[in-house]
This record gives sequence, C-alpha cells and structure tokens, in this order.
Amino acid sequence: MGAEKLSISLDSKLAAAVRAAASEQGVSVSTWLADAAQAQVRQRRLREALDVLAAEEGELGPAEIDRLIADARGTSRMIIGAEGAA
Repeated sequence: MGAEKLSISLDSKLAAAVRAAASEQGVSVSTWLADAAQAQVRQRRLREALDVLAAEEGELGPAEIDRLIADARGTSRMIIGAEGAA
C-alpha cells in the first residue's frame, strides 16, 4: 500500500492531545491520525448504509440500529487503501 504525504494544521491544544494519544499507544502521530481518519470513514460509510436501509425498509428503531451496528462491527473486514478494498 502506497502512502501519500499530507500537510495539515491543527490547533496547538489538539496537536498536543494527538501527540500524547499517539505516544500513549506507542505509535507515530501519522499512524494515529491515519487510524482516526479510517475510523471516521468507516463511520460515514455505516451512516450511509443505514440511510439506504432506512429508505428501503422504513425508519429504523434504536434497538435495530444498535443491532445492525454491532453486526457490522463484528463482521467488518474493510481496510481503507488496501488492494481490492471498497
């Protein structure tokens, strides 16, 4: 998997919190930010999938949404940027 270098700007307090979190987890800031970005992408795709399901099946109740999220987390194999990933 190729990497693309990005330049970002963060509020100094947020930057310090990111550095501290990365250090606590024993990873680089780049790895920590990539993991955070990947989690946001997964969350967005899950919201989109739930919106499609709701449009097809009608409004989903809280219990059904919780069950679907748990099922998705348990079976998720998506890795952003990996060959063949969606």
